[in-house]
Amino acid sequence: MRWEQLLLDDAFTGGALAWLPGRTPRIRQLVYPAGGALDKLYFQEVRLTPGSDPRTLGNPGHIQLRGPVRQVVTCAVQGESLLAVRSDYHCALWKVSRQGRPAPLQVLKVEKGATGINLSPHLPGELVVCSRSGAVCLWTPHDGLQQIYKDPETLVFRDPSPWRWADFTAHPRVLTVGDRTGVKIIDTQGPPGCGLLLFRVGAEASCQKGERVLLTQYLGECVPSSLQPTLHLICTQFSLYLMDERLPLVPVLKWDHSLPSAPLLAQLLPPPRPGCARPLLLGGQGGQLQLLHITGEGASTPRLAGHPQSLPSRSDSLSAFPLLEPRSQWQLQERLQAPTIGLAATILSSSSTPVLSLFQLSAAGDVFHQRLHLREDPRPPTDSGPNCHVPTASWSPQATACCRRWLKALLEVPPAPPVWAAPTFSHRCLLSFKEQQKVEGKVPESLRAAMAQGRLLQQRDLGSLPTAEPPPGPEPGPKDELSERLEAAWEGPMAAWWEQQQDRTSGPGRQPKRHKRRMQLSNTFSSLSGHLDLSGATSPPHSPDWTSPVSRPRSPVTLPSQELTQDLWAQGIPSERQQTLRDYMAKLPLQRNTPESASASLSQTSSTRATPSRQRTLRDCTAELPPHRDTPEGATAPSSQTSSIWATPSRQQVRVLSGSQPHRKKPRMGF
Repeated sequence: MRWEQLLLDDAFTGGALAWLPGRTPRIRQLVYPAGGALDKLYFQEVRLTPGSDPRTLGNPGHIQLRGPVRQVVTCAVQGESLLAVRSDYHCALWKVSRQGRPAPLQVLKVEKGATGINLSPHLPGELVVCSRSGAVCLWTPHDGLQQIYKDPETLVFRDPSPWRWADFTAHPRVLTVGDRTGVKIIDTQGPPGCGLLLFRVGAEASCQKGERVLLTQYLGECVPSSLQPTLHLICTQFSLYLMDERLPLVPVLKWDHSLPSAPLLAQLLPPPRPGCARPLLLGGQGGQLQLLHITGEGASTPRLAGHPQSLPSRSDSLSAFPLLEPRSQWQLQERLQAPTIGLAATILSSSSTPVLSLFQLSAAGDVFHQRLHLREDPRPPTDSGPNCHVPTASWSPQATACCRRWLKALLEVPPAPPVWAAPTFSHRCLLSFKEQQKVEGKVPESLRAAMAQGRLLQQRDLGSLPTAEPPPGPEPGPKDELSERLEAAWEGPMAAWWEQQQDRTSGPGRQPKRHKRRMQLSNTFSSLSGHLDLSGATSPPHSPDWTSPVSRPRSPVTLPSQELTQDLWAQGIPSERQQTLRDYMAKLPLQRNTPESASASLSQTSSTRATPSRQRTLRDCTAELPPHRDTPEGATAPSSQTSSIWATPSRQQVRVLSGSQPHRKKPRMGF
């Protein structure tokens, strides 16, 4: 919501400044909100004379309200002066007498939030209110409050803005309802939902992309006028349109105003002289003002008389103020550039030159007056009527003195706290109370004396500056081999680093790596076969541990031969290969009864696991092995017996070997 308000703040659409008739034609009441929250409604009597600046009469009266004033509307119908005020969630109606005493008539509560309020120029006391929910209600002193229209959706196309507006027309029972996409004419006495589009953002009005309705206002009045009573003013951020309710959708006049801010304020003034064009004052939210002259008598089409003129803004009067110090100058500039939330003007007739008396209300609660002289335009007229008038600004000594008094009062008031802004992040550390006392205690006395005297600070006043300690270096972390190698290569002695690495790897605690030998495992099996002689060995008794060697944990294998010991078969085998040999022997399916079957099983297993070339190598190695200790010295086995050890086992041996192995279960669940 705050971001949308920064883009366009439509809370003060229509303006919060208006005139009320006073005791005499030259004395009027200016109604405006003031206070820090704009929740006080002031009534100030002002004397207006063509030859001098306006004068205030007495102190203003005020009414305390429960919310900020967003819109002030006044209207005089049949001799009665009415005042309507719109707040965020309340609307109020007063009847004001000639003596300036307001009498309350009605207070309305709008739960969804009010967006617009207007008084009827036909019937006294009739009021129309719009809410953010899309409802339009009509209030009269006799019938009270009644809802005449409701549509939460926009008229032409979808737009997220909840802004709604309503105003009256030339017929007392016909109203206009508008949103950001268009304006619709509805009949309060007809069936609900019926109506006719008066204006819509589209090709009929040659609208630009992204153009939206910002203000709609009825220009007809129940007084003699040079314009048609069926005209309506519609303002967008780009253009100004004049619509005739008798000719909907097609504008009778379009003009690009080129205002840098949104035109949320407009006022149609009476003609300066009979038969002259009517001035239309258009005000932007940023303080820009433009004056247009509209003519169109009888059945002629309304059009602009002459060129629109830009009026001096409040910021243009900055040069009339005395030169200030930078901070005060910035404060004055910010005060003058506050958004405009109210506009009230009147034309004072005189024998020489008409005078435009213009009042502006800023969001800071300041009321500014501007006096402009209207002179005849030397350029040729653009229509058949009299020439238009161009305003010129003038500064009187009284106005200059008034501005000086206002500036003096402004600088005496302490600056207001800053408005809400987007949060910013800072790295400053807030000191606690004790830390602040410690810092203040370190301030030298010469600095206090210089500050008390208001003189320029020097180096001796500040004392000795504290020496800043260098920041601690990063702690050294563990270095890897690559970092050490890169550092050594960068410094130069790469060869020394390489020798150091070689000495480290070949130290006494580490053994050099052995090269892999292709036939190392085959030689190990040959040595084992040469040491084993199972001809005279007897098989051990049957035990469960021997029948199922797979389920036992891996441990050094105990062979069936009693003569085969750990020291005997481990001779000649490297220590790093002994564990591999144990694991291999644990897998061998030896037969229980005869040692020949065990030898055959060993031969079968070795022959089945070894390739034909390795089988020949094993035979050669076995022939060269020394004889077993139980075999007579020099006795050797016949060649047929040697060859029968590595021969293929018989069918009976195969059946015994297959039956001695336990049946493995199938793995489950993927393990």
